Amino acid sequence: MAGLGLLAGCSAPREVEGVWRPSPGASPEHIPGPLKNFGPFDLAADALSAACPLILSKPNASVVALQETQPEVALRVATEYCAWLYATPEGRYEMSMLSDSSRPGDAVRGLRSCSLPPFVDDSRYAPGTLKQIFALHNHPFGTRLSAGDLRFIESMATVHDWEVLTREGRVRLSIIAFFSRSRDASAPTCDGFYQYVPATREMMLWSRTGGRWKQESHGIVTWLDARTYRLDAL
Repeated sequence: MAGLGLLAGCSAPREVEGVWRPSPGASPEHIPGPLKNFGPFDLAADALSAACPLILSKPNASVVALQETQPEVALRVATEYCAWLYATPEGRYEMSMLSDSSRPGDAVRGLRSCSLPPFVDDSRYAPGTLKQIFALHNHPFGTRLSAGDLRFIESMATVHDWEVLTREGRVRLSIIAFFSRSRDASAPTCDGFYQYVPATREMMLWSRTGGRWKQESHGIVTWLDARTYRLDAL
């Protein structure tokens, strides 16, 4: 298949600032950190507020406007980026580099996803001293968290602490999906994010209006089967 691709004149994906693509033989278990020119932050809220517009600024991270005019093109170019927001031994927040690699098989099925290694490799710190807390990614179409998103962070709860002690107190492991509602494709805005916390099974929507974050509970996740869940009111 690689040979056919070369004959067809396919080129390698263009480089995107801050995006890490593993070289052949690289460990699938680690993603490098920290991301340059980001953090460190003392508060999770500040780190999330900075991460949201940064991730949404990447190429095709939001295709809401394009979906209205050219839905087939939007589906083809939509790209998910993902990263870990992690706590250092000093209790401050840093972010790993971004990944834009799809989970195995998803691209063939026309699904948008992002493959995030389970651990961050930050050479400034000894192995095992970093605490992965927030699995960050964007949803190009502004949709809520998928079953795959929930299953991913639940699997991460088997290898990471469910709760981490930081400078600001205890913070729970969760997955976050940023979204933009902007109709200006060249200037996507950070309009909110969905969050799921495995420790409580609660899904929340955080929306930004007037410079402030507002939290709305979407309910408790109950699994109906391996790929389907429902939200039960609190």
